[in-house]
Amino acid sequence: MVGDGSHCRADNALAQLVRPGCPVVFGSFLSNIDMQSGSPMFGTPESAMGLLCTGQIARHFNLPFRGGGGLNAAQTVDAQAGYQTLMTMHATFLAGTNFVMHAAGWLEGGLVACYEKFVMDVEILQAMKAEFTPFEIDEASLAYEAHEESGHGGHFLGTQHTMERFRDCFYRPFLSSADNFDRWSRNGSKTTDVRASELAHKMIDEYEPPAMDSAIKEELDEWVDKRKKELLA
Repeated sequence: MVGDGSHCRADNALAQLVRPGCPVVFGSFLSNIDMQSGSPMFGTPESAMGLLCTGQIARHFNLPFRGGGGLNAAQTVDAQAGYQTLMTMHATFLAGTNFVMHAAGWLEGGLVACYEKFVMDVEILQAMKAEFTPFEIDEASLAYEAHEESGHGGHFLGTQHTMERFRDCFYRPFLSSADNFDRWSRNGSKTTDVRASELAHKMIDEYEPPAMDSAIKEELDEWVDKRKKELLA
């Protein structure tokens, strides 16, 4: 963390010397390595602690903080990819990160990206957003009328308060499955990566690009082709 902080501050100071008043961010990519192989590790307790600490350092200097994301070292879309991503993403939210470059799709230490992991990460991001959104406490949310309607020995599922709110009172995941094993089996025994793959390809097949003036599109395509040639020259 000492090296990370000093590097960022030196870079920021250099930017101010070149262009005084230039907006800067405090960026961190702090993690550890596997001491047996030398491979970079992601989604570890150390990487989470690094995010939390460098986030505090950025706030100390009153600078926007860049870091974190769906980082993991998994080779495929499996349980390791999920729990390591959640380890890093949760710390990213807790650190108050302002700019997350690698929010979705990351695999194998950043060497690979795939559609399935992207969809899984969007699920995690939406759940995190719901978790960190403050909830309101008022007469409606306390549901006194539901208590009165259900009465002693009753239940809340059939009350008017529940009927008015059951569709959106809780976060509803678009990817996760809550089916029992029998129903899950009848529906094809699809694991999370399979469901994510189907959803990704469905979205791609159904995607309709936004309307664009043909002259603007032609000019944009020409500019892209020109830049490709310049960069490859």
